[in-house]
Amino acid sequence: MKTNSFKDLIVWQKAYKLVLEIYKITCNFPKSELYALTSQMRRAAISIPSNISEGYGSGYKKEYTRFLSIAYASLSELETQYLLAIDLNYTNSNEIIEELFKETGKMLYRMIHPIR
Repeated sequence: MKTNSFKDLIVWQKAYKLVLEIYKITCNFPKSELYALTSQMRRAAISIPSNISEGYGSGYKKEYTRFLSIAYASLSELETQYLLAIDLNYTNSNEIIEELFKETGKMLYRMIHPIR
């Protein structure tokens, strides 16, 4: 399917929604975490759709794949931080976020490692 914009990519849409969900939960984190876990989670979350769009905009397959790999790494980083936030009792398990992790991760993996 031909896309006219990175915003047409379902993987970008899911990653963008994940950012919004992360912002919602981090609003309730302790103030002492504002410049620590809160900031780190938000930056990692923002990195995912940002790298997808930057790679898409490059127009080169090799560059696109490199940026998708960075997005995938940021997704893994964010998931670790999310689990830490749960274990620290800063938030509860969230089905929407967990589904977005799973779906976005699968999509990115398939885009980085297409079936040959």
